[in-house]
Amino acid sequence: MKKKICVMGLGYIGLPTASLLANRGYQIHGVDVVKSTVDTINRGEIHIVEPVLDTFVRSAVNSGYLVADIKPIEADIFIIAVPTPFYKGFIPNIDFVLDATRAIAPYLKNGNIVILESTSPVGTTNKIENILKEEGVDTTKIYIAHCPERVLPGQIMRELVENDRIVGGLTPKATEKTVEFYKTFVKGEVLSTNAKTAEMAKLTENSFRDVNIAFANELSILCDKFNIDVWELISLTNRHPRVNILKPSAGVGGHCIAVDPWFIVHAGEGDAKIIKRAREVNLYKTQWVIEKIKNKALVFEKESGKEVKIACMGLAFKPNIDDLRESPALYVTRELIESGLNILAVEPNIKSFNEFNIVKYDKAIKEADIIIFLVAHREFEDIKIDNSKKVIDFCGVYR
Repeated sequence: MKKKICVMGLGYIGLPTASLLANRGYQIHGVDVVKSTVDTINRGEIHIVEPVLDTFVRSAVNSGYLVADIKPIEADIFIIAVPTPFYKGFIPNIDFVLDATRAIAPYLKNGNIVILESTSPVGTTNKIENILKEEGVDTTKIYIAHCPERVLPGQIMRELVENDRIVGGLTPKATEKTVEFYKTFVKGEVLSTNAKTAEMAKLTENSFRDVNIAFANELSILCDKFNIDVWELISLTNRHPRVNILKPSAGVGGHCIAVDPWFIVHAGEGDAKIIKRAREVNLYKTQWVIEKIKNKALVFEKESGKEVKIACMGLAFKPNIDDLRESPALYVTRELIESGLNILAVEPNIKSFNEFNIVKYDKAIKEADIIIFLVAHREFEDIKIDNSKKVIDFCGVYR
């Protein structure tokens, strides 16, 4: 008989994980604090955009192997997959992790496995143990480990299975037990280490990406100054066998790359110099984009004598998803609207938004004087735009 699993958090990682495991025959009790999310899932529907996730959830719910609720229950394995944002000033906030830990404490029994999947600052897994001790749990009788998620939005269901995973327990036995569990559904290699190394590994992966994106973004600013086509430049330089420059963008978003480096910077106390500088470059790129658009709008209005209408193409933090977390495209659009510009906001992966109206991309292109590509959604590829309209492409989708 397969073990019962309680998944704390049914968002971009928790729900895919829960539905995948349910389809593998595990009895899953998913927990989320948002009642509407729980109700949606229990209808066999999803509240986020992710390819094939709807099929997994519908199958899991219909089979009875996935049930969502607002409270945890007793289980054999507890997976914590809740957000880890930061406070003002880029200070890590692990309150959701600690709250989830307190919520499961009354339901823990000897032999249980507690897994933290949320990307977290180094030492968070140890804090989980401390919280459980405070709640009266004998942590010598349970197994606590960290196994950070490593998936790419838009390919989550495939990568949950195919990607290598890193497991770090607070004890060697916790590592062994947790590795054994992940091997039941992961085709990639499951790598063993300790909890702090596992925590640092995930932060390092995303900081590495952030540093490389910062190089591309800084390069794009320089190319604009030198009147060089940055896309052509990158294409040419990447023909070198040991050069692989990433694509520049309007900045860096998402819950991982835009957030995780700050966890290292905060704990590093001044020693994470390159990582901090990369974060600053990527934040600056977003401000640079805003100023570039405002200047283009000012020139247009002076030359035409009329109010400019601008289409902002894309709001998500990356192509072909609906995730707005830390999105530079959304930030740019908000800033332009707040500055008083007439903005047509386009996001094909979102039907409605509570801050402003979402416009279909064909309507926006038809009505706008200036078209700004902020996200390289597939819908924007091969779009035909009248030569009379001005186009600024910050993501390389329209060249």
